[in-house]
Amino acid sequence: MRPSLHGMTSRVLHLRPRTTTWIAATLLVVITLMALFAPLIAPFDPTALSPADRLQGSSASHWLGTDAFGRDLFSRVVYGARVSLTVGVGVAFLTLLIGLPLGLIAGYFRAIDAVLMRFMDGLMAIPGILAAIAIVSLTSANLGMLMIAITVPEIPQIVRLVRSQVLATREEAFVEAAVLMGTPTRTILWRHLMPNTFAPLIVQCTYVCAAAILTEATLSFLGVGLGSEIPTWGNIMSDGRIYFQLKPSLIFWAGFLLSLCILSINLLGDAARDSLDPTMKRKES
Repeated sequence: MRPSLHGMTSRVLHLRPRTTTWIAATLLVVITLMALFAPLIAPFDPTALSPADRLQGSSASHWLGTDAFGRDLFSRVVYGARVSLTVGVGVAFLTLLIGLPLGLIAGYFRAIDAVLMRFMDGLMAIPGILAAIAIVSLTSANLGMLMIAITVPEIPQIVRLVRSQVLATREEAFVEAAVLMGTPTRTILWRHLMPNTFAPLIVQCTYVCAAAILTEATLSFLGVGLGSEIPTWGNIMSDGRIYFQLKPSLIFWAGFLLSLCILSINLLGDAARDSLDPTMKRKES
């Protein structure tokens, strides 16, 4: 029997209340609120230069000290959360927006499947970070192009996942009945097949979001991401690596929040998988 969309939504909203899940959710909510209310939380302009205050330690005015250009480190770390979460959520949305219809088409139409999946195999053969560097290098290094550069290598994962779900579902009795009744192909794809892909897609999108945040930080750290004047966790660590032995906090706080953010998203993804995957429930029982 075809699973109802309401039933799958209910399972998504009722993840197992494990301690790690709640801790991860709390951390992610705190980081998200920090990003949303950055102008209210940050005491200084994260881009304001103050050479006279460069490389200061923690103080009442500069809680985490200042960097080599005299910029307030706490303000830059807070604003860095905005870029990371924007990239993570944006890449996950774009990947889903492109990969879902392509996966549905590849799984349902056998003639298109062979050509489309060979193209996806070609994309997967290129390391994601190298593909992102190539795209950014050939275009302008703004936030939009950075998100596109990170999205392209992630698309094959969604396409292959959706395709596998469609291949397993299109032989079911309810799909065959819809075909025999003359139901339009578009309706079969979007109303009968697509809901069966939601559970694994939700889990996969959490991993794509975490991977996108890490890739953005890596690109910025390597100097091929956003401009160094833009406060991102990768840029903060890149600017501070020269002075790491003198002042480790220039890298530590940005790296610490980056790790917490990625870990929280991955833990929530694992919780969603455990809740939505029937085989995992049988193992636990």
